[in-house]
Amino acid sequence: MPKTGGMNTTKVNLVRWLKNEGDRLKQGEGVVELETEKVSYELDAPVDGVLLKIVAGESTEVEVGGLLGYIGDPGDKAPTT
Repeated sequence: MPKTGGMNTTKVNLVRWLKNEGDRLKQGEGVVELETEKVSYELDAPVDGVLLKIVAGESTEVEVGGLLGYIGDPGDKAPTT
């Protein structure tokens, strides 16, 4: 977990999605832009696939490691929660 000012960062701001639901993703490709008090960065796709569903909207605060969206294979359906 990144450190800022001697304190652990537990929340980040989701600035904007770089991809839309249904878009194909390649591992390592930027998917979403996140921001802490000190740094702004792109979170990369962990695997190849399709962005099935966006769970966390833009301009929201989310827990570090929290669910942002679902990635799956073409034709997969996102879990309903």
